[in-house]
Parts: sequence; C-alpha cells; structure tokens
Amino acid sequence: MNRKPQSSSRRYETSRQPVRVRRELLEQRPLCPPEGERLPQVEVRLGGALWHPFVFRKQLGQISRDAQPGDLVELNAPSGETVGFGLFNPEAEIAVRVLRPGLKPPDDAWWSDRLAQAVSLRRETLKLDDVSQAYRLIHAEADGLPGLVVDRFGDVLVAECFSLGMYQRAEAIISQLEVLAGTKHGVLRAAPMSHEHEGFAADPYGSAEVPAKTIIQEHGTKFRINFAGGHKTGFYCDQRDNRRRLADFCAGKTVLDLCCYTGGFSLQAKRIGQASEVTGVELDEDTAVLARENANLNQLKINFVQAEVFGYMRDMLRNKKRFDVVILDPPKLIRSRMEIEEGRHKYFDLNRLAMQLVNPGGILLTCSCSGLLDMAEFTKIVNAAPEVGRRGQIIAKGGAAADHPISTNCPESEYLKSIWLRLD
Repeated sequence: MNRKPQSSSRRYETSRQPVRVRRELLEQRPLCPPEGERLPQVEVRLGGALWHPFVFRKQLGQISRDAQPGDLVELNAPSGETVGFGLFNPEAEIAVRVLRPGLKPPDDAWWSDRLAQAVSLRRETLKLDDVSQAYRLIHAEADGLPGLVVDRFGDVLVAECFSLGMYQRAEAIISQLEVLAGTKHGVLRAAPMSHEHEGFAADPYGSAEVPAKTIIQEHGTKFRINFAGGHKTGFYCDQRDNRRRLADFCAGKTVLDLCCYTGGFSLQAKRIGQASEVTGVELDEDTAVLARENANLNQLKINFVQAEVFGYMRDMLRNKKRFDVVILDPPKLIRSRMEIEEGRHKYFDLNRLAMQLVNPGGILLTCSCSGLLDMAEFTKIVNAAPEVGRRGQIIAKGGAAADHPISTNCPESEYLKSIWLRLD
C-alpha cells in the first residue's frame, strides 16, 4: 500500500458516530515479529486437532500475561505441546484466528506464498482478468487468511478487516498484493460491527493518490465504483456469474430486479440479455442514484424506482402487474443467531410475494447472503413459498463466483445461496 504519512493520505468521511478506541490498537505492524522474539503462549482446549480456523474465547485456557490484542501467539494444547499459531484478540468472541497449524510459525515466506497462491487462483487459474476488472483477491478463511477480504477494482485494492490482527497487518499485505496484482492504490476499512465484535473501530482511509471513484468493466458492462463514504463500494463481485447467467433468460422479456442495489443484475439483463423492459427497485436513495448513473454510463434505458420492496410488490399485485423474470437479492437479513427465526419469516414473505409477480412459465432467481441460513434451510423456505395451486420447479442452485471459494475446513465460508426457479 505504501501509505504516505497520515497528513497526506486520503481519509473518507463516514456517518458513523465516533467510538473511543485505544489508538495504539490501530498501529500497523510487520507481518512477522522480529527474528528470535518469543511469542506469547495461549492454551487451547479443543479435545482434538487444530482443524478449524476459529478458536472461541470459551475454548481458551491459560494465557501469557504479555499477550496483547492483535499479537501473533503460539497455541498450545493442555499437555504443553505446540499445535499452531494465530492472531489473538481477547476482546473478541473468536479469540484466535488460526494462521498456521503445526510447529512452525508463519514467517515471511509463508505470508508471501499465501498471497501468491490467492492471486494465482484468480489471475492464472480462473483467468478473471479476461472477463472483469473487479474480483476478490483474498477471501478470508478460504484463502488461509481468516478475518481479511481484499477486492480488486481496476487499479485499486480495497481491504476489509474482520479481525484486529489482520487490520494491524493490512498495509503490509496490500503492499505485497500491489506487486502481485499490478495495482497502484489501496483502501483499508474496518468491517461493519468491528467495534462490537473485535473491540476496535477505524475510519476508512487510502493511499494519498487513490481516486474517490473509478469505473470498471464486467463482461463489457461499465460500473462506477465509489470508494468514499462508507463500508461498501457499490459493487458485489460475488454475483458476477449469476448476473451473466441471468442474461441468458432475458431476451425480449420484462425483468424486475428487487433490492437492485447499484443495478448489477438490471444492467446485465438489459445490455447482454437484451431484455425488452427492466425495472430495478432500491430503498436507499444514494444507491438508487448510483444505479441510474451506471445505466447512463452504458446508455441503457432502465426504470429505477426508489421504494421499500414489500410495499412495491404489494402495489404491483394490486395493479395486476407481472414480469417474465424476477430477481430477488435482498441484503443480509440474519446477522446473528438471535435473528434466525425472524429472518426466516422475512425470506418466506419476500419469496411468497416475488413468486406472485412472475408470469406463468417465467423465471425467479432468489438469493440469500445470510451465512447463518444454509442452503438446505433456504431451499425449504423457497419450496414452501409458492401460493396454493402454483407449482415451482427448481432448475438450478448456486452460490458465489469462484473467486469466493469455500474452505474445506471452514464450511461457514459458504454464505451466498442462489436458487433458480421456473414457475408454472
């Protein structure tokens, strides 16, 4: 990232209320401690091998007095043997994010290899540079770097940290990624709820020359990316493949994009899919404005409506309006286990209404990005949603694009679910 002194770096304004945080927690660290420095010790009581990248606070035993938030620590079994190494934060429920099981601590070569493998997957194996200028370079646990995601938008890398330890090392990581990916700028953000979950908060900032906005292309369609003002850029790379696939169902069809955000599905349905009519519905005013800007950028005629989605769907039903293709991609409705039951009801109600807006023989693409709702449970909700006397046929299921891989030792990394239905 090569951030210049803070006075010359770009800092973005946010609407979040200031939170008192120990400033030293936000200081950047090198990836590895000085050679020969003894690591703090943390006892873990797992009753087995160190398999999962998360160690929860209730699973900890004795902790060295010198262990500080964000430290790289040595993890020991109750017997005293070393079982691995991870980033420690006593303020978090996930108190240790495991980096490397075994007897060897992560050194400079380990970090370089991890980052190089992640970039190679996207650029060499998946060849994403051929189809998009926006994709995920680091997908947290799935790339062996728990608590960190990094997205590429043209020449800009945006790092979002869900872990204090990763936040403290993010500048060093971005600096290496810039060389591997050939990018020029970096933006660093603390994840939403980082104060509640990790005990720290920080305003997003970027290197001195980072632009406030840029334009990227995905399958030839242009999208404006806004780096200022919040935690999101206005673009989700995880739906890339679903956006492209949806276009194949849209030729000459009427399309309704519910919770359209900045218009990703809407634009691809119109430009690639050649839909006859596209309507996008978004509640947030600023986001709806950006969706209209994206349509104008591509010289596309799309009707974007700022409205609450439940009320809009009921209005359409009263007016007997139907569509050939409907996309339902709501924001995360379940953020904690306490919200699971309420979230299930919301997903059911949304899908029940959306299905009624689909013409006979039409297509519904319905999605959930709530990680606490697995595909089996989401499928049950969708199966129960058609109104009495109407039959739906699931023709495909999917998830996030391949630059958001699923870790075999962290099933929770599978968060996005998509179900494609034909409704009679």
